[in-house]
Amino acid sequence: MQRLTLIIPCYNEEDVLPKLFQRVDAVAATWGMDYEIICVDDGSRDLTWEMLKAQNAKDTRWRCLSFARNFGHQTAVSAGLYFASGDAVVIIDADLQDPPEEISRLLAKWRDGFEVVFATRKKRQDPLLKRILAWGFYRLLQRMTPLPMTRDSGDFCLLDKKVVVVMNALPERSRYLRGLRTWCGFRQASVVFDRAERAAGLPQYTFTKSFNLAMDGLFSFSAAPLRMATYLGLWVSAFAFLGVVFTFVQKIFAEQFGRIGLAPGAGFPTIVISVLFLGGVQLICVGILGEYIGRIYEEVKGRPLWIIRDSVGVVPPEGK
Repeated sequence: MQRLTLIIPCYNEEDVLPKLFQRVDAVAATWGMDYEIICVDDGSRDLTWEMLKAQNAKDTRWRCLSFARNFGHQTAVSAGLYFASGDAVVIIDADLQDPPEEISRLLAKWRDGFEVVFATRKKRQDPLLKRILAWGFYRLLQRMTPLPMTRDSGDFCLLDKKVVVVMNALPERSRYLRGLRTWCGFRQASVVFDRAERAAGLPQYTFTKSFNLAMDGLFSFSAAPLRMATYLGLWVSAFAFLGVVFTFVQKIFAEQFGRIGLAPGAGFPTIVISVLFLGGVQLICVGILGEYIGRIYEEVKGRPLWIIRDSVGVVPPEGK
């Protein structure tokens, strides 16, 4: 019998967990297959881990991991993928903004032969600024990467077992899973849904975390920022050359320029502006290089992606 693995990363989710347990259990009967649910506690400071263990005591299909500290959302999902044993794997957040009721639609596409099925957000109940930034980021990423990145789709998706095997074999640390699933290829399809408000509790994905995830997506899948730095240098050089030509002509035809209010001056403001402008361009280019070098530094250290403090009912699949 085919098996489904549901991966749910959790971080300080004690307020929403009772609703999560109820809604997932209610829809699980519609899946028509055996299943396991792997909840990854990403170093929560509230009662999340105690509640997950209590749920496992009620139903052993709810299996739980607890990290030694907060390693981040993408790492928590990666740990779930590592321990997943299902023929199909669904990733969903604990806050119920991605409805568990939509999993049946993802499974239907999978049964039609698609190996990656991602959920695309038609509407999302988020603050206006977040919606605008997300809209702009997805389109910027799509333009700047050679991969066919999907617009308006988060981590809520279904992956076939063969895709999970490939993703688990990828060694990189700055993991942008939405890009990795696209990079893997295979047959892909989408399901459109309306994203709801958070069911309970406070959002755990802050602006800083969202920004860092966006940077991981951009710098992990595109060399465009490096090319942009080159183009910026060329434009600044061209602008500086035109400035030299203008100054030279201005000195020769000083009287004529004086009649239109552009008489040559001492040049001190121009020097200050030029120094500040060139300094800003240099800092931008150094910052872009630093982003790539910093990621190389993290990769070469070779530290484990996560450290498990405790687990309930989770056993590594055969061969791992």
